Amino acid sequence: MFSKSSKPQNRIDSLIGTTTRIEGNVIFSGGLRVDGMIRGNVSAVADQPGTLAVSADARIDGEVQASHIVVNGTIHGPVHATETLELQAGSKVKGDVHYKTIEIHPGAVVEGRLVHHPAEVKGVELKLAAANQE
Repeated sequence: MFSKSSKPQNRIDSLIGTTTRIEGNVIFSGGLRVDGMIRGNVSAVADQPGTLAVSADARIDGEVQASHIVVNGTIHGPVHATETLELQAGSKVKGDVHYKTIEIHPGAVVEGRLVHHPAEVKGVELKLAAANQE
């Protein structure tokens, strides 16, 4: 009845290693784990589910966009999680955070606004849901 949200990738398709430094934008599909540093925007391919994992020693200076994002490291820039965002205890985000569902662990730091984007619900679906409750 309601549209299904995409599930996080359990598989990592790409890895940016600890000694790697990228200057420029990164566009990925599937799962991406960042252990190094990126100066540029990081985004999943549009209209496809993508999972971004930012490890404890990783740093991204730029805008981040994916359906599922797990942060242990540092992001300097806005974060857009179209589905879920998980901020682990050691994470630090300096920028506005846009999310549908969020999990913040004790010790996580956000220097910016938290902006919730609720799930899109169609009027017909609400009528059907109300009819089923009777």
